[in-house]
Amino acid sequence: MQTERQVFYEPEALVAEVRKHISRVSLAGQAIDYLTFVPDGEPTLDRNLGRTIALLRPLGYPIAVITNASLIWHRDVRDELGQADWVSLKLDAVQEDVWRRIDHPQGTVRLEAVLEGALAFAAAFKGELATETMLVDGLNDTEESVAAVAEFVARLRPATAYLAVPTRPPAEPWVRIPAEASVARAYQIFHDRVAHVEYLIGYEGDAFVWSSDVVRDLLSITAVHPMREEAVEALLARAGGDWSLVHALIAEGQLVEITYAGHRFYLRRLRGPTSVLAEH
Repeated sequence: MQTERQVFYEPEALVAEVRKHISRVSLAGQAIDYLTFVPDGEPTLDRNLGRTIALLRPLGYPIAVITNASLIWHRDVRDELGQADWVSLKLDAVQEDVWRRIDHPQGTVRLEAVLEGALAFAAAFKGELATETMLVDGLNDTEESVAAVAEFVARLRPATAYLAVPTRPPAEPWVRIPAEASVARAYQIFHDRVAHVEYLIGYEGDAFVWSSDVVRDLLSITAVHPMREEAVEALLARAGGDWSLVHALIAEGQLVEITYAGHRFYLRRLRGPTSVLAEH
């Protein structure tokens, strides 16, 4: 875990890779909606986030950043996020004890600073703001906890407030999806306070962009987003591949197959320790 921003990759190298991928996707006849920063970790830890956004801007695509908001209290982080067109802030709890149990932040990060930073960012941001709240059974799905979060989110005035549940394999084995009644109650509480609320509670589908390099696509997606078996099947079908590719990647130790909530998921195997600020 870390809180100090640092350089991870040179922006010029990242942009060169993005250009190559855009070319491959275009050749495959696929459309691109956003260029999104959603890494294995927390994007605002990258000291070059703002410069990378600036270098991507001439490519002509809207730019999105999905952040857990743990560094939003830094002025430089808010300034750099402000260059994006769409930003999502993670806000799971506004009670210190609940927040620490659900997000496991680095010990020196303070919730009060995060909330103040979120308010400052929302007041200045000219793009489209979204929030995401992950509901976990028995942790932050109580009426009191949900109402407190909804009251705070309302102050941010997001274009959309998303309510999510852990539909993909969680970091902790004890994590459970809340009961339907709890999710419905949370939606109503948010709906009473926020202009637009949406669920992220079901299978997200298999509409992943693909290129001519199916192995590269599969490893890139599963590095940041566990894919359900159906999504992998659809990707292989569109790209003209078959399950022998998946089996080979598993045998090589590049992919891992796990079962969660009655479904098979595929994740890219992490080859070494990673530094993450908090639950992403």
